[in-house]
Amino acid sequence: MIQALKSILGFGPKVDMTELIKKGAMIVDVRSKGEYSSGHIKGSVNIPVDQVSSNLKKFKSKDQIIITCCASGMRSGSAKHFLKSQGYTNVHNGGSWTSLNRYVK
Repeated sequence: MIQALKSILGFGPKVDMTELIKKGAMIVDVRSKGEYSSGHIKGSVNIPVDQVSSNLKKFKSKDQIIITCCASGMRSGSAKHFLKSQGYTNVHNGGSWTSLNRYVK
């Protein structure tokens, strides 16, 4: 059960975030607009987690590389799970935006 929960939240096998970013990953920050305005990854897109379903048109294709992030990794895990359920195949939970930011050059 713990492994299933880790999988749902996006805490599966490690991926090379630097490589995904180099390949042009879309970084989606799912925090609130207020949280995003207080600091975020340069070039990221802010789509609050409760608005992801109504903003699917912002994604180019279902096979593009998408990295979700938030404050801790919980909301980004939920967003990843939702996008996967909608057929997006290359979605990764980047965890907290501050941790993910270290991979951005």
